Amino acid sequence: MAKKKISRRKFLVRGGLGTVGVVAVGTYLFRNPIRRKILEQVDGGESPYLGAGMEPMLWFEITSNNKVILHSPKVEMGQGTFTGLAQMAADELEIHMEQISVIHAASLTGNMDNFATGGSNSISGLWLPLRELAATMREMLKLQASKKLGWVNEDMKVEGGVISVGDKKMTFAEIANGVMDWEIPETPNLKEFKDYRFIGKPLPRVDLEAKVFGDPIFGMDAEMPDMLYGAVVRPDKIGAVFKSADISKAESMPGVIKIIQEDDFVGVVATSFTAAEKAKEAIEVNWEVGQSWQTNDIREMTKVGKGDAFVLQKEGSELGEEDGIISREYTSPIGAHAQLEPNGVLAFVEDSKATLKISTQVVALTRKEVAKRLDINEDDVNVIPTFLGGGFGRRLHTPHAVQAAVMSKAVGKPVKYFFSRKEEFQHDLFRPPTHHQLKAKLDNSGNIEYLQHDFSSGDVAIDSAMLPGFISTVVGTDVGAIRGGFCHYGSIPNLRTVSWHVDLPFATSWWRSLGLLANTFAWESFMDELAIKAGKNPIDFRLAHIQDDDKGKRLKAVIIAAAKKANYQDKVFNGRAMGFAASTDAGTPCAQVAEVSIENDEIKVHKVTCAMDPGIAVNPDQVRAQCEGAIIMGMSASLFEKMEVINGELTPTIYGPYQMAQLKHAPKEIDVVLLQGIERPGAVGEPPLGPIGAAIANAVFRLTNKRCANLPLSLT
Repeated sequence: MAKKKISRRKFLVRGGLGTVGVVAVGTYLFRNPIRRKILEQVDGGESPYLGAGMEPMLWFEITSNNKVILHSPKVEMGQGTFTGLAQMAADELEIHMEQISVIHAASLTGNMDNFATGGSNSISGLWLPLRELAATMREMLKLQASKKLGWVNEDMKVEGGVISVGDKKMTFAEIANGVMDWEIPETPNLKEFKDYRFIGKPLPRVDLEAKVFGDPIFGMDAEMPDMLYGAVVRPDKIGAVFKSADISKAESMPGVIKIIQEDDFVGVVATSFTAAEKAKEAIEVNWEVGQSWQTNDIREMTKVGKGDAFVLQKEGSELGEEDGIISREYTSPIGAHAQLEPNGVLAFVEDSKATLKISTQVVALTRKEVAKRLDINEDDVNVIPTFLGGGFGRRLHTPHAVQAAVMSKAVGKPVKYFFSRKEEFQHDLFRPPTHHQLKAKLDNSGNIEYLQHDFSSGDVAIDSAMLPGFISTVVGTDVGAIRGGFCHYGSIPNLRTVSWHVDLPFATSWWRSLGLLANTFAWESFMDELAIKAGKNPIDFRLAHIQDDDKGKRLKAVIIAAAKKANYQDKVFNGRAMGFAASTDAGTPCAQVAEVSIENDEIKVHKVTCAMDPGIAVNPDQVRAQCEGAIIMGMSASLFEKMEVINGELTPTIYGPYQMAQLKHAPKEIDVVLLQGIERPGAVGEPPLGPIGAAIANAVFRLTNKRCANLPLSLT
């Protein structure tokens, strides 16, 4: 085997009790960059793993008790990623599941994914790289065993972190002990799927115990010796520009250590969170406020035709003004992330070095922004990710990390700064409102002859910290807003989809599934309406308009599976009705049936049947849980959630007035059917969120004979 000598200087050697050796395997193993682009982006979909360059990175750590610690470049925000990664690594390492633990990789390890954690690609993006790294590490250990003991590689067996030849045995820890120079072999062949012991099995979560016993694993739990507390002055009005501030009263308040005035923010550092908040409120700020925006102003701005148009799909002829045109408009409102844990960070800047403990989806970006603001080298900024108390795209932006670092530098001590709940609501990066116009014409056989969908949205991905505005000039439109905007019914001779992009006066950005929820709500509600107009069963109608290529076959399969599992009926029964919808997101097709009734003039969802084809389910329980969570989140957004703009302020600013689904609203049953149409894992986290809004609305139509065309759904 070809071998590569790695010098001691190229390893990041970790200290700490019980560590006897570190095995570092990096992206330089991948001779061909294409191998790291596991899944191509399709329809604004899944992104490949984008590791932090060609330098060695720390992935695995062997401890003295013969256990392995995986330093994950993906953060755990409740989706079960750590468990799936542990299963993948354990299978190729030939260790038992109880021998592996997973922690977040701090930025100093260099093990960072430049794409961040998002896009439903944590498992799928690491499917090939992580298994190759684990398999290579196994072979590295065998090479060291042969050097230490003279064993022949071909005679070695590996089981449970023990390498043996006949009756002779040596643990991974014993092999790694004292080794400073490692020989890196060519990446070995990976196991066949049938030989895996853990991949594909519904194993318990590796982070379960920490969460059950309330271990301090979240950002809000972070502590450092002698830490202080920070607060930042923020405006209530949209578009308010800071002019000046009178800090005289705040400076003399109890507990205040220092008031920091920067060009772009005013911060307070105090001995407690309460003292910092009270001092912040005492600062008299002069804001320059422009237009007093109202919800109706935002709705008018978002209407189709008001922004910049980009044609996504164009087949055949355009739809004219002839007779027989069926049309409908749909809308969705401003949506908040409303995650349980507000954004925050603990930062300590000392001697031109910065350490941050933070709930973030963007470790690399956070490090870059802090280093730039402090004018220090990125290698001198250590971002230590924590578990996330809800992410959903909210933690893809971390300017608060910069503010906390600036405050820490000013006082020379650690500063912990978290948003208040009001700040979290008012200064969220919202899901943008949307407006949709759909038009169609059926032929004499009841098939779609013409179909056109124009949809308008504010920023989703463009102008965010991850994708600056110039990206839109390259790709032509917002790659986030068009998620779910492509029509997946390919057997339509005349098709046109157009994305309209508008600039809104407040910040909007990534929200779980991006444009998928709103776009699928419009598409699938309209498809249901067309099926009824054609006098056809909505399942058969959809199947007739799907092409018979690989993507189409997978979509057909989930549609058939969902309808069969739910025993779909197109008529009202026992005061209930079923609604159907389907979508394909990030290459993963998903279909859902919602069983609904009207009780006390409210929409009640009794059961949801979901069929999804995520390819290989590394942990089927994890995948089903993702489906359940996405469905509940989609229900909440479809039935309750919306932000308003009143006199220039975004409101509500607290739970309760911002209505969300409660336990009493959850369906008593969510039945998930998993198919495997591809020989690799696909996207899981976001695709199940797409169909639920339309499925509910389509059921409501059968109960009321009224088409609900606006989210959140309302019977009035």
